Amino acid sequence: MSTADEQIRVSDRVKRHLERRRREGESYNDVLERILEDESERDLLAGFGRWSDDHADRVREARTKQKEQSKERMRRLDE
Repeated sequence: MSTADEQIRVSDRVKRHLERRRREGESYNDVLERILEDESERDLLAGFGRWSDDHADRVREARTKQKEQSKERMRRLDE
């Protein structure tokens, strides 16, 4: 690791957060690099699209049916 020629200011709250995440022997720079690496590898879309097409179709159909039933109830109440 090279020596930095620049300093950055962080709030006391951020420093406390970094201290909690700091592992034995790590510099603040090491902590920041690890956090930034973890963030860049995170897939924001992970977990989306897990339903099969068949399951998604069944859910859509059930939702449509529920909407129609709700509209019908409202029509009957208006009469």
